[in-house]
Amino acid sequence: MPKRILKGTVTSDKNANTVTVLVERRITHPVLKKTIRKSKKYRAHDEGNKFKTGDVVRIQECAPVSKSKRWEVVEAV
Repeated sequence: MPKRILKGTVTSDKNANTVTVLVERRITHPVLKKTIRKSKKYRAHDEGNKFKTGDVVRIQECAPVSKSKRWEVVEAV
């Protein structure tokens, strides 16, 4: 099964080896037929603390690294 890859913006890099990434997606409302934005934050593993707040990155699913980390940073966009 292929791993999901998402693109988002780093919102926090304060924790060691961890970044918080805000992923935003657009969906069409089922009744209003209006495009709305939904966002979700993911905690991703960042080995070496390479990425800083404001960077646009790609994250990929991985095996659980800790209680809240199930994603890893692949690359900067």
